[in-house]
Amino acid sequence: MRLTIVGCAGSFPGPDSPASCYLVEHAGHRIVLDLGNGAFGHLQRHTDVYAIDGVVLSHLHADHCLDIASYYVARKYHPDGPKPVIPVLGPTGTADRMARAYDLPPEEGMHGEFDFRDHAVETEIGPFRIRTTRVNHPVETYAIRVEAGGKSLVFSGDTGLCDPLVELARGADLALFEASFLSRYPDLPANLHLTAAQAADHATRAGIDRLILTHLVPWTPQDETLAEADAVFGGALALAAPGLAVVL
Repeated sequence: MRLTIVGCAGSFPGPDSPASCYLVEHAGHRIVLDLGNGAFGHLQRHTDVYAIDGVVLSHLHADHCLDIASYYVARKYHPDGPKPVIPVLGPTGTADRMARAYDLPPEEGMHGEFDFRDHAVETEIGPFRIRTTRVNHPVETYAIRVEAGGKSLVFSGDTGLCDPLVELARGADLALFEASFLSRYPDLPANLHLTAAQAADHATRAGIDRLILTHLVPWTPQDETLAEADAVFGGALALAAPGLAVVL
């Protein structure tokens, strides 16, 4: 299984990265985790967007889902004709949210392009087994575990402190955890985002040996993010970066 970081900027696109988007490939199949604003353009650098088997959205904030609108246009209006419907897994109300984003009547929406499905505890797309759990964020948000070919990765989505994330990630080959904050920031809100140290602690408690920190907000110094996590996490540690590819 191969993971490619398409976009890893947190909360809004940065000067060097679009917002949240991760390409996962195995045995000729492809899924995308999140499709945040600015990500669809960069996704085309890494894969044929018409060869994607499905999209899995952690939640419906713009930096995690809004480029579904761009993907809709690409699938609906291709000069060779509309492309086949593919599944989009997401929180409750994803279809209506995407229809509003493109000012479409909800009964028509994007249903001709996407098969919108609410998250389940477990589902499959091609060879990928996908498991989810609710995490702590102001809107309905899910962490996502993907398994294929005997390997597994867990993407935290956006979350504050969250024991269910630890349980979902337990024993995974790779954790892709958000680290939006630093511990030195004053008055950190609860149930919103993790600090780098908290992300590292969650990975350590889950028995993870390999951690990539993502959702890197452009105003946060990345060297501090890495150093803060490194003081807590004893395994292989890296920061997400656009184009970074990892084979599990």
